[in-house]
Amino acid sequence: MTPHDLPTPALVIDLDQLDFNVDTMATVRPGAALRSHVKAHKCTELARYAAVRSGSDSFCCATVREMVGMAEAGLGVDLLLANETLDVDRLRHLAAVGAATDSRITIAIDSEETLAAVVDAQRDGPLEVLVDVNVGLPRCGIAPERAGALADAARAAGIEVRGVMGYEGHVVGNADRVWRAEQVELSMDQLRRAHRDVGGDVTSAGGTGTYDLHTWAGEVQAGSYLLMDTAYQQLDLPFRQALSVWATVISRNDEAGFVVADAGLKAFGMDHGEPTVVGPHTLFFTSDEHATIVPDPPGSITIGQRVEMWPAHIDPTMALHERVHVVRDGEVVDTWPIDLRNW
Repeated sequence: MTPHDLPTPALVIDLDQLDFNVDTMATVRPGAALRSHVKAHKCTELARYAAVRSGSDSFCCATVREMVGMAEAGLGVDLLLANETLDVDRLRHLAAVGAATDSRITIAIDSEETLAAVVDAQRDGPLEVLVDVNVGLPRCGIAPERAGALADAARAAGIEVRGVMGYEGHVVGNADRVWRAEQVELSMDQLRRAHRDVGGDVTSAGGTGTYDLHTWAGEVQAGSYLLMDTAYQQLDLPFRQALSVWATVISRNDEAGFVVADAGLKAFGMDHGEPTVVGPHTLFFTSDEHATIVPDPPGSITIGQRVEMWPAHIDPTMALHERVHVVRDGEVVDTWPIDLRNW
């Protein structure tokens, strides 16, 4: 079977490109220097494949569901929930699963309230924490000058504090590499200041766009590098497009010079822009279930032909699909469930 035989829209990973991306990252962030972010793909089989190839077996997750799924899949050597949560019931379940699977579970906290949720949940299993520090992104994270007090409160409550994390998400997507490097340093100055008060062995930061710009943080939380998308492609990173959506051309309008394929808004994460048609053709627009494409040269795409498209944003694209087909040398060699999607 080849991608041309798959029912469409079909999500496809090119293993040769995936291998290149894993190997490229491992040359800069080997082993524990990378904490691969599961939110980018939500697939335990992909996480396992990359871990075996790279030797990096620590992961971070965005949701409790991702954490539980990774632990139950035997991938719990070192799991970090890199988001705050106040859902004690879910945290208790996670703690219990962690204890049952001998997984190391760490939770990001940035307030007395998120600490209290961890304290309440740890009766079902051991939990550790990282103090999440705001380093410039207007999202979660405690002010650097308050991080030490929160760490003290956690230790007083009997919780192990492993260190600090800070995500410069306002920096990672900027196409100007010099500016990214300057802003990483500014963000890490704040994280260093917090770490002096917090202590601990873990200093965690970064993402795909800044993976090679960190000289102080001990680990980088990168995920998109595995599959890549056209938004990150604008940064001229050394990673290749490994994920695409295949669609079937179901209609052709010779008078207006366009064709229509059967993959639209419900097959792509669109927050970073429209998908890109692989090859010389141009995407005109997308609607719920359709992509309207202008062929180059005119008339070169026929009804029934398959077209391949790269998404602009990997993370939500993966979350829209139930499975991804894995291809090597043009042949479908496996199908992996996207088993960590939904809540």
